[in-house]
Amino acid sequence: MKILDCSIYKSRRRPDTYLFLPRGASSAALPAGLRQMLGKLEHVMDLSLDPQRKLAQSDPRQVIAALESEGYYLQLPPGGSAPAA
Repeated sequence: MKILDCSIYKSRRRPDTYLFLPRGASSAALPAGLRQMLGKLEHVMDLSLDPQRKLAQSDPRQVIAALESEGYYLQLPPGGSAPAA
């Protein structure tokens, strides 16, 4: 079973928008447009993800896949649209 440790941050500029990063990764590596859109980030928690873990709004398999391929996962509020990064 794949387990991935991550850190979760919330955007202070965009309500109900959360950024998942691999634990220890820096947000400085994010695309500039995404960093600007999110603004200041506030650390919410660290979490060990596995495919069976329940998350409030996201599928843990999609979060793990995005962390491995893109280096981050952006959780938008329900009905939110993805920013142009």
